[in-house]
Amino acid sequence: MLFKQMQYFISIVKNNSFTEAAEENYISQSAISQAIKSLEDELGVELLKRSNRSFTLTSAGEYFYKQSLIMVDEVDRIEQNLKKIATKKNDVLRIGYINNYCGLEIYNAIMKFSEIYPNIDIEIQTGNHEELYEQMKNNKLDIVINDQRRALSEEYMNHYLYRSSCYIEVSNKSLLHELKEVTFEDLKQIPCILISSKNQQDNEVEYYGNTLGFNGNFIFAENLDEARMLVGANKGFLPIAGTPTLAEVPDGITRILLVRNGERVERNYYAFWNKMATDILKEEFATILEKEYK
Repeated sequence: MLFKQMQYFISIVKNNSFTEAAEENYISQSAISQAIKSLEDELGVELLKRSNRSFTLTSAGEYFYKQSLIMVDEVDRIEQNLKKIATKKNDVLRIGYINNYCGLEIYNAIMKFSEIYPNIDIEIQTGNHEELYEQMKNNKLDIVINDQRRALSEEYMNHYLYRSSCYIEVSNKSLLHELKEVTFEDLKQIPCILISSKNQQDNEVEYYGNTLGFNGNFIFAENLDEARMLVGANKGFLPIAGTPTLAEVPDGITRILLVRNGERVERNYYAFWNKMATDILKEEFATILEKEYK
């Protein structure tokens, strides 16, 4: 009975209401009130300080609420693992996305997907365009969220997600941070910071230099955090993947729109996966992600 009472108690505190908690748990208000009263009697402590139709948590109640959250969460995980063991399934969805991604959509989509498929494990990996492509081609990733750099292949599902403006991030120590938009010409004397492993640096220089038109020097970082440290130290500028809901920039850094000939520089982004390995999980995740971008 204690576990069920914990669930009731969490629901009451979360909703700040006995009535809403009762509705959430499909029982009467009197039944949930009696369950909490029995819990307090059993524990020998007062968890809630009642006043008319409101209540506040006692010190014991605050402690019990925190421990209940931990224990109920742990029991839920045990239950999920037991189901996997019983069905001899341990399904995994391996997701890769571009390493200069600065949006919220992928994270939101993963959370919503996990609510629908709680027994599916999620593995996440970042990389540059070519790394993600190779990982998918070698069946080490199931689905990849990537920019379009080559003609779309018929071997893969090419699920269009969005077309985004391109941005750069610069240090507030740079006078460029006062600008609303910048051109490639404005940046030619400033090092371009790219996120790349050593074996992919030449590919990144080829794309950002020859294809996009960044003509200055290049500095490399291994991940987004390291790249932003370099930006903050005013070592150069960082091109990022634009999204509809860009996450906030760290203190000391400004994000600026990139333009060419008076027009926004834009790129297409897709969810890619092997057409021969298509299944409901990949399709469902791509659909959820597309809705997040819209």
